[in-house]
Amino acid sequence: MSFATWIAFVIAGTLIAVSPGSGAILSMSHGLAYGVRKASATVLGLQLGLVLVLVIAGAGVGSLLLASETAFTVVKVVGALYLIWLGISQWRSKAQASSISTAGLAPHPTFGRRVLTGFLTNATNPKGIIFMVAVLPQFIAQDAPVLPQLAILGVTMVSIDTTVMHGYALLASSMQRWFRDARAVKMQNRFFGAVLMVIGTLLFFVKRSHA
Repeated sequence: MSFATWIAFVIAGTLIAVSPGSGAILSMSHGLAYGVRKASATVLGLQLGLVLVLVIAGAGVGSLLLASETAFTVVKVVGALYLIWLGISQWRSKAQASSISTAGLAPHPTFGRRVLTGFLTNATNPKGIIFMVAVLPQFIAQDAPVLPQLAILGVTMVSIDTTVMHGYALLASSMQRWFRDARAVKMQNRFFGAVLMVIGTLLFFVKRSHA
């Protein structure tokens, strides 16, 4: 893999990471609700899900998934329903104004629960699989060993996404002072809940790349 190819992937990966999606919304929601430090667990989960998607794409399983109408539909429906459920939970969560760090979802989910939430958000996202299956081959040289190239691209993508998701969490966390009362917290819960439900609903309309 040439340096120019790697730079091109960095640019493409950055644009994809920055573009609004379920991961960005979740990072902002948890950054606002729990602060950056605790939102890091969510970001960790997102990256574990991203690694799974990279492995699926790199192993060729992603191509098989996209070629199978049934398999693709199962992943799509599971991912959509999970995001809708997450949005409903956020919408219905009780508002607390007693502490800025407990805004939104209280009591705070455990570290493991936040990691799992992030993992499932990325792991069940068919758009991520489509992107990786379509994009990764464009940056892999056929005349060189594949695994080292996949490792480089994987580490690069995870590094970029980790930085961007923490950026979203930090941006949201900086607005905590505006959400000190129960009414503002309720508005925050319903906004992020509604966005997650909309994104989940839109996943039902995602098509296979070969459809």
